[in-house]
Amino acid sequence: MDTRLFLRGLKQLGVGFYTGVPDSLLKPLNDTLYADYGLTGAHVVTADEGGAVALAAGHYIATGKPAMVYMQNSGIGNAVNPLASLTHGLVYGIPCVLVVGWRGEPGVHDEPQHAYQGKVTPQMLELCGLRVFALDKGTDDAAFAGMLEEAAPLLAKGESVAFLVHKGGLTGGEPVRMPQRAAMTREDAIRTLIQHAGGQDYFVSTTGKASRELFELRKALGHTHERDFLTVGSMGHANMIALGMAKARPNDTFWCLDGDGAALMHLGGLAVEAQQHATNLIHVLLNNGAHESVGGMPVVGGGLRFAPLAEAAGFELVLTAENETQLNDVLPRVRAAQGKQRFVEILLNAGAREDLGRPTQTPKENLASLMQALGK
Repeated sequence: MDTRLFLRGLKQLGVGFYTGVPDSLLKPLNDTLYADYGLTGAHVVTADEGGAVALAAGHYIATGKPAMVYMQNSGIGNAVNPLASLTHGLVYGIPCVLVVGWRGEPGVHDEPQHAYQGKVTPQMLELCGLRVFALDKGTDDAAFAGMLEEAAPLLAKGESVAFLVHKGGLTGGEPVRMPQRAAMTREDAIRTLIQHAGGQDYFVSTTGKASRELFELRKALGHTHERDFLTVGSMGHANMIALGMAKARPNDTFWCLDGDGAALMHLGGLAVEAQQHATNLIHVLLNNGAHESVGGMPVVGGGLRFAPLAEAAGFELVLTAENETQLNDVLPRVRAAQGKQRFVEILLNAGAREDLGRPTQTPKENLASLMQALGK
């Protein structure tokens, strides 16, 4: 279905406010909303999916009209809290319209981190009290009109509905074009980090293309993958994984390769990390200003800086690099500052190689080789 036809249909339900977290299967929708509304006013990209549901609730309270909340199905977990304890009919009865990209749909090839989530997605939405409508390549105008007719009285009663979007279920939209703002790509930065890290150091990389690039760089440099943990799912949790490892292995050095969208999703982790004072953990924030792995939508406009947030959280050494020369100058200082909590923000251009591959190890193979390297 063409995205503009879909949005016109939602307007019949009273929807005129849109919020959520971008998803690759919803790229036509994300691109269209960005083209029409930008990132303020009627369209807001939130830090996480639960925040989007809460924002939609606030919109309804003030206007009496439901809002649309879009997300990848991996974000349902973040949305469960407000869906169950705020908007549900047994609590406030605040209606909203969810649009959910169905990654890991049974029978459709996808990455392993989506397998279980994809299997249980319809049931999770139904358990949250939502009537679920499927949008796929075969959804025609008449079928969609029937969905709208069924959804309208549910929303009027304070219930929420979800449109579950199969791969290819929405079409259209012009791709978001991010401006060039730095002199370095993420892959260049990760290569430099590997070269400066000790051969015995461990890496925990965030969800998305950072992990893919780390895997491919190890291969290109002739390294093994046994000292890397690729956080292929669980967006926003890489630093807590790294912190758990660092606290348990105080004599080893760990690098967390975090992303700006991921870090923002669970920003409280920075404060916990600083409070724990794990000086053998180096937190690297790869800031390209975009949700790049899911289509390139800007992260809060693309201008957020994390170094001041790290300082406020209590990190003792906070440094920033905007090009390879600066990064090569900064990293020896980082390595030498043992005994201090270290945070490095690297400002990057969005973008990745078109031929960027995916890890050839399964998650279980990655975990087994890492735990063997750790002697476990």
